[in-house]
Amino acid sequence: MRVWKVLGLAGVVGVAATGAMVARAERARRSYTPEEIRERLHGRFAGSAAEPAPDGTGAPAGAEDARRARPDAS
Repeated sequence: MRVWKVLGLAGVVGVAATGAMVARAERARRSYTPEEIRERLHGRFAGSAAEPAPDGTGAPAGAEDARRARPDAS
C-alpha cells in the first residue's frame, strides 16, 4: 500500500510541475507586443523561403540566428 501512496504523490508533484511550466511559458508568450510577433513571423517566413545552407544540412541559412533569438523555453 505504501508504494501506491508514493506513486500517487509523485504523480501529483509531476502534474503541479507541468502546470507551473505551462503557466511560465504562457506569461512569456503574452509579454510580446503585436509588432514583435509580426516581426518574428515575417523573419520565420523569410528564413523558410531562403536558400538551403551551403553546408548541406538542409537548414536555411540564418536558421541558427532565429533559434538564438527565441526566449528560453525551459
